[in-house]
Order: sequence, then structure tokens, then C-alpha cells
Amino acid sequence: MTDALKRLSEEGVAIWLDDLSRKRITSGNLAELIDQQHVVGVTTNPSIFQKAISSGDGYEQQLAELAARKVTVDEAIRMITTADVRDAADILRPVFDATQGQDGRVSIEVDPRLAHNTTATIAEAKQLAWLVDRPNTLIKIPATKAGLPAITEVIGRGISVNVTLIFSLERYREVMDAYLAGLEKAKAAGLDLSKIHSVASFFVSRVDTEIDKRLDALGTPEAKVARGKAALANARLAYQAYEEVFSSDRWAALDKAQANKQRPLWASTGVKDPAYKDTLYVDELVAPNTVNTMPEATLQATEDHGVITGNTIAGTYEQSRAELDAVEKLGISYDDVVQLLEDEGVEKFAASWNDLLKSTEAELKRLAPSEG
Repeated sequence: MTDALKRLSEEGVAIWLDDLSRKRITSGNLAELIDQQHVVGVTTNPSIFQKAISSGDGYEQQLAELAARKVTVDEAIRMITTADVRDAADILRPVFDATQGQDGRVSIEVDPRLAHNTTATIAEAKQLAWLVDRPNTLIKIPATKAGLPAITEVIGRGISVNVTLIFSLERYREVMDAYLAGLEKAKAAGLDLSKIHSVASFFVSRVDTEIDKRLDALGTPEAKVARGKAALANARLAYQAYEEVFSSDRWAALDKAQANKQRPLWASTGVKDPAYKDTLYVDELVAPNTVNTMPEATLQATEDHGVITGNTIAGTYEQSRAELDAVEKLGISYDDVVQLLEDEGVEKFAASWNDLLKSTEAELKRLAPSEG
């Protein structure tokens, strides 16, 4: 065992768990991870909930009660998922208080089927914030074109946001702009900016998966050399953009009003290719004021054999730009890759949500009390 997780925390990387289930809450496992493995936050997504609820572990009684009340399947899912998020938020509340609201956060996503509908996303975000009713919740809004104005509006109302599904550097800059615009709205409305928090979830491993697939199809020596470099280069250049935006004059005015920086969050940090070290996207993305949300396997791997050597992003920008340029020169379009990944990300979450609807509906029918 190393103390890599402690070292990671000391370097300014908040460790969040990319998973949640009722069993994890009731068994004491989540509390144990917070106590022993430096976990200071939790993220969820439709795929995580689909997996948790479909396993059935711990949800039977609530499902039976919801079936007895004859609630709709959509309402049932919201009651179940918000109950888990509320309970996790309560477990993390001491961390939230100790970090003045920066960590101790639990994220819950707006219905992914609303990803291209700004008005519905805003309405759903408000509803979720009200339903969970915990100050340490982050409402997840996807970084689609329709999501950007929703981010501004929701932040402007004082609701803290986790912006998800960011793949491109251009879109990431638009996300930061949407956040600053939201803070400016909140300031104009007289809200306390120190209470508004946000993270920007920049996805990592999927970039390598897609670009490596295209490099393998080329099969040239140059393509082979370029494998496994694009995801880290992309994330490191995102951190460069973060540094630029949050040292601008526009930010300085908000900083004076006690606003919080929107932290970059490294998402999708589980390594998909067995040829790469399983802690690659942890060891190589260490920088102050970031979050790394890890599936449990990555968390355990980091604890066991992660190598944390200090800041691994500083001084890499020129090399990172050259690595992305090398991929482009081989005929692989960066713009095409990131747009495809965004579209696929939205589709996958919507598919998971639809699977969740179907399996929950089947359970509600099975558990419905017989008439009479």
C-alpha cells in the first residue's frame, strides 16, 4: 500500500467517487471511503443509477411502497435517486462544512433526454435542487449547446452546478463563459456568490479510446507512436484554459465579490485499454484546485500503486499542443472526434435512463398490490 491518495489530496486534487448505490450508503462503505481513503465527494450519472437500481439491492421496500401509491415510473425513479443522493449528502455533510462548501458534494443529473432542451433543463435543475434539498448537492447539466444557457440561468439563481460531458477545448471555454455569466447574473440579483459552487467535468479516457481506434486503423509507425497521448494532452490544455480564464479581469471582478472558481473535474478516469497503466489518468493529471472522480477500481489501484510525484500538468502545454497537432496531421479530425464523443455521451446516458425506466416499470408492476 502507498499513501498515494493522501499525497494526491495534498497536491490539491479532490478525490470523488464515481459511483453510488443504496447498499454503499447503508453498509457504511461510503462513510468508510470518506474516513479511510480521502474521498470527499460523489458523482452519479444515469448509467450508475441504472446499474444500482437494476441490481435491486436495497430498493425493494421503497419500490413496493411506490407501487402501492401507483406513482408513475418517472416519479418513482426520481424518488429513488433523490433519496440516495440526499442520504449520501448527509454522510458527506461534515466534509462540506469543513471545506466551506468546496467539497462534500454529491452530484445528480437532469434527465438526459432533456439535453437539447434549454427550458426543460432549467426547470428540471430547479426541481432537483428543491427535491434533494441539501446545500451540498451539485446539479449536473450536460455541456451541449442547449445546456450552456441553462448553466448560466441555473447558476444565476444560486444553484450549484456540475457541468458534464465536456470533451472539447472550445466547448470548455464556452462552459467557463456560461459559468461567469451566471455569476454575474447572481451578483446583479444580490445573491451571495460565496455560496455558489461549480465543477466542469472534462472527460478523459473516452478521448484515447476513440482516437486510438482511428490510429490503429491507420496502422503506420507514426500512428503507433501517437497512441495513448491525446487524452492527457487534451485535459492538460483544458487546465491551461482554466488558468487563463480564472486570471482574467472579468474573473477579478467576481473574485472581489467572493465568487468561487469553477474547478476542472477529470471524469472518465478509469483506463479502458489494458496496455496502459490503470492509474494513468490519475498520476498524470495532478494540479491544484482540480477534482478527480474515480470509479472504485481506479481508487483502489491508486491507493495500491499510484505514483504521485507532484504537479504533472505544469510545463506540459507546448508538448500537449504538439501531441494533438500530431494526431491532426495524421488525418484524424479533433473536431470530429469531440463532437462524436459528446453525441455518444448524451445518447448513452439517455439509453441508460430508458433502460432504468423499463426495469423500474417492471418492478412496480411486479410489486403492485392485487386489487380487492
